[in-house]
Amino acid sequence: MKENRSLTVLFSSAGRRVELINCFRREASDLGVALRVLTVDLRPDASAACQAADASWAVPRCAAPEYVPKLLEICERERVALLVPTIDTELEILAERRRAFEEIGTAVAISSPDVVRLARNKLETARFLKRHELPVPRTAAVDEFLSDTKNWRWPVILKPISGSCSIGIKLVRDESELAKLGDLKGDYIAQEFHSGREYTVNIFFDGAGKLRCSVPHLRVETRAGEVSKGITERHPELLEIARRFGDVLPGARGALCFQAIIDEAGVWMFELNARFGGGYPLAHEAGGKFARWLLEECLGCPPSYSDEWTDGVSMLRYD
Repeated sequence: MKENRSLTVLFSSAGRRVELINCFRREASDLGVALRVLTVDLRPDASAACQAADASWAVPRCAAPEYVPKLLEICERERVALLVPTIDTELEILAERRRAFEEIGTAVAISSPDVVRLARNKLETARFLKRHELPVPRTAAVDEFLSDTKNWRWPVILKPISGSCSIGIKLVRDESELAKLGDLKGDYIAQEFHSGREYTVNIFFDGAGKLRCSVPHLRVETRAGEVSKGITERHPELLEIARRFGDVLPGARGALCFQAIIDEAGVWMFELNARFGGGYPLAHEAGGKFARWLLEECLGCPPSYSDEWTDGVSMLRYD
């Protein structure tokens, strides 16, 4: 490999993703690359990741029409080689405008618009999993559930159809609890609730859409819907489900993750995130070097994809 190479990476909606930045920095150093880390956020002064970056800028909310033009301006001016999105709400618009970034020399670490839309819609995710005979709890639009509650297994969990970080989730144990909720505002789904060992499976797809690595970790403890204590586990059933999932998910690219529960009835998939998960640094520390592989792809050198990683690695999250 050539020495003294340089690369600029931009993290959008950077928020608190300091350790994600650190993963990229460590891998760049190991590759002999001088990495320049840029960040954008609504309020860089209130973002921990922006404080850890080499430079940062304030940008509009990702739903604003001027958001993408502002990112394109920064990427072109700063010669950004790789843009790494970090939050759900920006994914679809960036996936749809990916070609505009490529035209100025910026690769976007993101899946196709179809994959992003699938991940953002929990009802469509459940239907997709069922259609491909992957294990998913019974799921329906809330109106469908309310019209036939007697034929459901309780408890039932109600979720915003495009929610994240466990915001708006309601666990309903029986029809009397359901009656106390009154009218549900917004779009919700109903899903049969399973209680057991909860996992995140971090998965990586190469530029051709081939699944290259799957790293499950047990969610030992969570906080606000994100793992705060975890341990990697080479669970055969989860790895097989990840393989099957990868075979039927065209358009996947880069880092994604899905959630699963294991109980006495088996394994159940119930979420998909088309981005780096909050617990990705645990997969990275265990040997799932997604950050390195994205850098290698940008550099044009042979990627060191590997599904070899260490079982039993534990990490504790902190602020």
